[in-house]
Amino acid sequence: MKFPVELILLALAPVFLLFVAWELWLFRRQGRLGLYHWRDSLCSAALGLLHQGADKLAWVLVLPLYGWIYQHHRLFDFSAGWLSFFLLFLGQDFLYYWFHRVSHRVRWLWAAHSVHHSSTRMNFTTAFRQSLMYPLAGMWAFWLPLAWLGFPPEQVVAVVLLNLAFQFFVHTQAAPKLGWLEYVFNTPSIHRGHHAKNPRYIDHNYAGVLVVWDRLFGTYAEELDSDPCDYGTVKPVNSFNPLWVSLVEWRDMLAEAWHARNWRDRLVLLFGPPEAAEKVAERQRAGEARRAAA
Repeated sequence: MKFPVELILLALAPVFLLFVAWELWLFRRQGRLGLYHWRDSLCSAALGLLHQGADKLAWVLVLPLYGWIYQHHRLFDFSAGWLSFFLLFLGQDFLYYWFHRVSHRVRWLWAAHSVHHSSTRMNFTTAFRQSLMYPLAGMWAFWLPLAWLGFPPEQVVAVVLLNLAFQFFVHTQAAPKLGWLEYVFNTPSIHRGHHAKNPRYIDHNYAGVLVVWDRLFGTYAEELDSDPCDYGTVKPVNSFNPLWVSLVEWRDMLAEAWHARNWRDRLVLLFGPPEAAEKVAERQRAGEARRAAA
């Protein structure tokens, strides 16, 4: 009987929980238990479970599409082996970089991805903080080129989930910088910068496994002791309710688009960068002021 690859992250849950326990023990010894907050961690755990449920449903719905593309439109036939696995890993990590980057620059995807950034703490439980709205946002569409290239759908799903499993281990303040590894791999130091809302860190360090993409495309920012990371989103959520955390940015985005005065503003509010919402609001206020003065 084949192991259902979509359950990889759930199968690894005991390993993740073991590292959470180790981190708690370490921070207690170091007098840094304030890096954890029980309500924050419970919210993250609940968000992780909601995400897993939505993710499994999404794979059931989209795997037939992956299969159809693979069966009828694939460009190559890759023989099983380490070389094909490496090519799949490399291709998926490259596409993950672009998915992650787009998720910060297109509000429709940011509405889902912002959930992952909503915690004001950085510890292993923050890695559980995922969005149940990723299927609606369209995360699954970013891996379709892998099936088109000729990688079997089950292998694509497995590599996507293994990439996410690796990323669990970069969500911690327990690890220092890791020397030469910082030039090749995503590390805790690099990812701490990604989660910070300080101006120098925002929209940087999109790496999944390999940081070479950030270095290649100019989105790398080094974590500096002179500029300590301040975690969370620029627009704070201020809630530990997992459903509210999951949906609040969708509510704000859709409400703003609904009340926009024209279709141009609606499209910008839905698919422009997250900060465009403030520019649209300023333009609307300026228009109202001109009308009032007329």
